[in-house]
Amino acid sequence: MDRKRLGDFGERIACYYLENNGYKILDRNYSRKWVQGPQKGEIDVVAEKDGIISFVEVKTITSAPPGGAEVISPEDKVNFQKQRQLIKIAQDWLSEKKVSLESKWQIDVISIKVDLNAKKAKIKHLKNAIC
Repeated sequence: MDRKRLGDFGERIACYYLENNGYKILDRNYSRKWVQGPQKGEIDVVAEKDGIISFVEVKTITSAPPGGAEVISPEDKVNFQKQRQLIKIAQDWLSEKKVSLESKWQIDVISIKVDLNAKKAKIKHLKNAIC
């Protein structure tokens, strides 16, 4: 499975997980181009629960084969630069949708490790992961 298909698969798993945990999906793959800085920013999923808007970054990897080296955790791929980009794109989404920046919002990370052979996924939801 190539990276794009794996990422799309992970986002579908994340949306299913969020909906089953009481979230309402507001938007998917919201992107914005900026004049300065990174060329493009994207939020994978925007969801709402209990009056809090969650901007969700989904990171998906396949698990290492038995006896293979353990790879970096998916959530560890959200580095400082990515965190700053997520904050900026979240603020852009709020502004575009005319939602007050004073409203309750947070940035979450959903980490997914997929075992393609067993057809199972391990999901870790890190709420308010980026301040």
